[in-house]
Amino acid sequence: MKAEKKHPVAQPQPFTPGLTHDQVRQHAFKLFRDKLEHGSLSVEDWVLAEKDLLSTLGAEDVTAR
Repeated sequence: MKAEKKHPVAQPQPFTPGLTHDQVRQHAFKLFRDKLEHGSLSVEDWVLAEKDLLSTLGAEDVTAR
């Protein structure tokens, strides 16, 4: 039986205005380093990374004031 190759999931467009693909991708690489060694991330992982990045940037913005 042949193993099916899974095609990597394309990163969805960021939902948050002002965030770029590159910012979310870099944050996802930090969060999911172990998953990326074994394959690609799911859409849910990309969305979670974007939400976490947004909360991190919001926390930094509040502490900078």
